[in-house]
Amino acid sequence: MWNSIQTCFSGLSWSKFLDLLGYQPEAPMMFSSGIFLFLFAGFFIIYNSLRNHLRIRIIYVIIFSLYFYFKTSGIWFLLLIFTATSDYLIGQKIPETRNKTGKKLWVTLSILVNLGMLTYFKYTNFIYELTINFWHLMGGVIEEPILEELSYKPLDIFLPVGISFFTFQSLSYIIDIYRDRVKPVKRWFDYMFYVSFFPGLVAGPIVRARDFIPQINRKPVLLYNQMGEALYLIICGLFKKCVISDYISVNFVDRIFDAPALYTGIENLMGVYGYALQIYCDFSGYSDMAIGIALLLGFRFNINFDSPYQSATITEFWRRWHISLSSWLRDYLYISMGGNRKGKIRAYLNLIITMFLGGLWHGAALKFILWGVIHGIALAIHKLTIHLFGFKATGAEMPLWRRIISAVFTFHIVCFAWIPFRADSMQKVGEMFTQIFTYFQPEVFMQLINGYRSVFVLMITGYIIHFIPKEIDLKLQQKVTCMPLWAKAALLCIAIFIVIQMKSADIVPFIYFQF
Repeated sequence: MWNSIQTCFSGLSWSKFLDLLGYQPEAPMMFSSGIFLFLFAGFFIIYNSLRNHLRIRIIYVIIFSLYFYFKTSGIWFLLLIFTATSDYLIGQKIPETRNKTGKKLWVTLSILVNLGMLTYFKYTNFIYELTINFWHLMGGVIEEPILEELSYKPLDIFLPVGISFFTFQSLSYIIDIYRDRVKPVKRWFDYMFYVSFFPGLVAGPIVRARDFIPQINRKPVLLYNQMGEALYLIICGLFKKCVISDYISVNFVDRIFDAPALYTGIENLMGVYGYALQIYCDFSGYSDMAIGIALLLGFRFNINFDSPYQSATITEFWRRWHISLSSWLRDYLYISMGGNRKGKIRAYLNLIITMFLGGLWHGAALKFILWGVIHGIALAIHKLTIHLFGFKATGAEMPLWRRIISAVFTFHIVCFAWIPFRADSMQKVGEMFTQIFTYFQPEVFMQLINGYRSVFVLMITGYIIHFIPKEIDLKLQQKVTCMPLWAKAALLCIAIFIVIQMKSADIVPFIYFQF
């Protein structure tokens, strides 16, 4: 392992080291990168010495969090400061305003500021492209010379990493103040700490103010069992992201989705199964590391993934997948639109609209909208079957045989929706479905296994880990927790060594960085 570390730092001059500390657009800092592990080690040593110094510790964490964001998005860390300052001031004004109309105006201002920024950075080109396409459809009305000038050329707009996460997080704070669920924080530094806290900054979880802010002014305590839990989560996250997700992505999944017409139906189907595992390991791996790092610092995040592919219904899936986002959409969109309080038809429509907006949140493209609508329709159909036949929402009370069949069916609905989510274009979506349903060629399966043996070993390993019963997972965590300190350190070194050996030459950023 020492030789691997030496190789990483060999030939590193002082100027190159300073370059590493600066913003590198082609290599944003990630939890799995060597530079983060190096910086976090130094940060953690100083942090521990400040556990008894509340204000200095808060400022220190804010500075490191802003630097962390600078390493991912450059000068746009100023946008983060602006968001925090804007909503801090608005949050102070809401309880001071006597009438309800005035309170609503303050909330509206926060929504306009946050969604305005989100719309500009994330959706300007999408709206621009739709506008150009509309004018081309109106070609019979517009003069030909003018029409020729109307061609879509994307504007050069940088998308700050994690903007969807910290704007939603800040919005939830303002809405909860309006609903009298939280009190506004008294100090700007406390709110800046909440919005910028680096473990969940760029890819979640979306932490609610009422869960996190009360922890800020407590003295952070790291108990021995919490250290074991944090280490277990970090190691699991590293393994999911760097060993499973990155490897099957670069060596198999990307190849299939880049040119589905060149592969048989069975190969395309395996590529879909591979992507389902890749995105789960990528995102849940990040969440595991974020929760583990926050725990090392004395802060508790809620769970963000709960073995979602074990779900027996689509409703259960959304109670287990990206829990912080799905609960945010439920509490601040679905319920705000009326939820199920205005009749069955309205409830089904609210579900579809909520998931439509959830798809749009993921990206400014029709493929994400289609993904959201598929899930919205599936949720509405499931709610309808509950109403007509009395089925359970989660499937927890199903007989085992029926739960297994339902879980397989639900998994394939989710995989069906992953195809447009991942594909580069609707043409490739069509090619993939065409190959699966008209050119399946199951006889090439063994040849496929032999050609991608290591990929399928990791895929099988990943799915086995995913479907391990929770009791076994907790027992493994307990064993890590009970290890002596030297054994924990050795286990972490072994994990880092495996990551270095498996690491792809290409930088594979977390999938949700783009959202």
